[in-house]
Amino acid sequence: MSTKKITAIRGMNDILPDEIIYWHYLENTFREIAESYCYQEIRTPLLENTALFHRGIGEATDIVEKETYTFNDRNGDSLTLRPEGTASTVRAGIEHSLFYNQVQRLWYMGPIFRYERPQKGRYRQFYQIGIEAFGMPGHDIELELLYLTWRLWEKLGLAQHLELHINSLGPFAERQAYSAALVEYFSQHHDELDEDSQRRLLKNPLRILDSKNPSMQALIEKAPKLDEFLSDAAKQHFAFVCQGLDAAKIPYKINQRLVRGLDYYCHTVFEWVSNDLGAQGTVCAGGRYDNLVAEIGGDNVPAVGFAMGIERILLLLKQRDLVLQNNPDIYIISEQNTREAALELAELIRTMNSDLKVLAHCGDGSFKSQMKRADKSAATVAIILGEQEVARQTVSLKYLRETKDQETLERKHLNAKLQQLFNVRS
Repeated sequence: MSTKKITAIRGMNDILPDEIIYWHYLENTFREIAESYCYQEIRTPLLENTALFHRGIGEATDIVEKETYTFNDRNGDSLTLRPEGTASTVRAGIEHSLFYNQVQRLWYMGPIFRYERPQKGRYRQFYQIGIEAFGMPGHDIELELLYLTWRLWEKLGLAQHLELHINSLGPFAERQAYSAALVEYFSQHHDELDEDSQRRLLKNPLRILDSKNPSMQALIEKAPKLDEFLSDAAKQHFAFVCQGLDAAKIPYKINQRLVRGLDYYCHTVFEWVSNDLGAQGTVCAGGRYDNLVAEIGGDNVPAVGFAMGIERILLLLKQRDLVLQNNPDIYIISEQNTREAALELAELIRTMNSDLKVLAHCGDGSFKSQMKRADKSAATVAIILGEQEVARQTVSLKYLRETKDQETLERKHLNAKLQQLFNVRS
């Protein structure tokens, strides 16, 4: 039998107890804000038919070409671990008739899988929070999503650390006309293109504009500009978005090279970018995708959405020295013969004060060792329940964070004392 140590797969990380409190903080904050805008949660499977992502994301994208975890199951069906959340949400909406003569405001949260080089803030199993809104063709729903994200950044204290980049791709026909012009232009300079750009030229030419290769920048700057291909209606649509951001005093930058990496985007696209994360500075990205529902097999349904990377946002939160703790409020110390009475007392306290966190000692341990554990736990107070206290129907209350004398209370007065001490209501 092999004794080789088994470790986590590269790029797939454990989230340990001292980290999870930050995840809960972000997830709960987002959930509260999303629900305040009347968005409802949807949960989709991690595994989908591979065809979903070929049709939804596009076979020429880097995700489908190089990054998916795809395999055949025992029946020979090709399955893929979801590399993004939008296509799965659209598939669920079509399958369960969520879009027929309805508008839907949906959000999701969970793991995403892409086979790429692990680096700071980017893993092979990572986590995203996303929003998808269906059935609304106007600029107003696009503004609502931008307002929602801005409210989230303000709540998290990150508003001053993120910059909004926006652009318009116009409707799909105008985007296609622009793509054709790019193919013609870059084909004339084929030998100047790097390997990635040559590969993208006929399949996804807009992605060439997103190249970070320094030797490509002069050529890209001289390429046709997208706004030259936009109709007056498309320009007005985008102008309304900008006016709405101005009215809400949300700062932004129009970035005409912002095209997004997936084939399904049209009209407004956006990214929230940080300068504090190095090359991987985008923490939230999205836009309108009016053709995707039909592409996957549904009706023509206008849609807009975004996804944000949880790990990257957590990096920003920690850089601003956010300190969160998940300490017990109360540590209950007992003797071997009073363990069950201590557990009963802990249950009573939890029942009468649902906001309090109570840790009851279990297992062996002297009063002295238990007191050390209570202090190490960072609890506010310790409740001591020995045989003498049980016999007299009292408890001893020891303050662990204040210089105050230990108190002895009758059991019937304990709850009132705790409510006063922790300022809670039963």
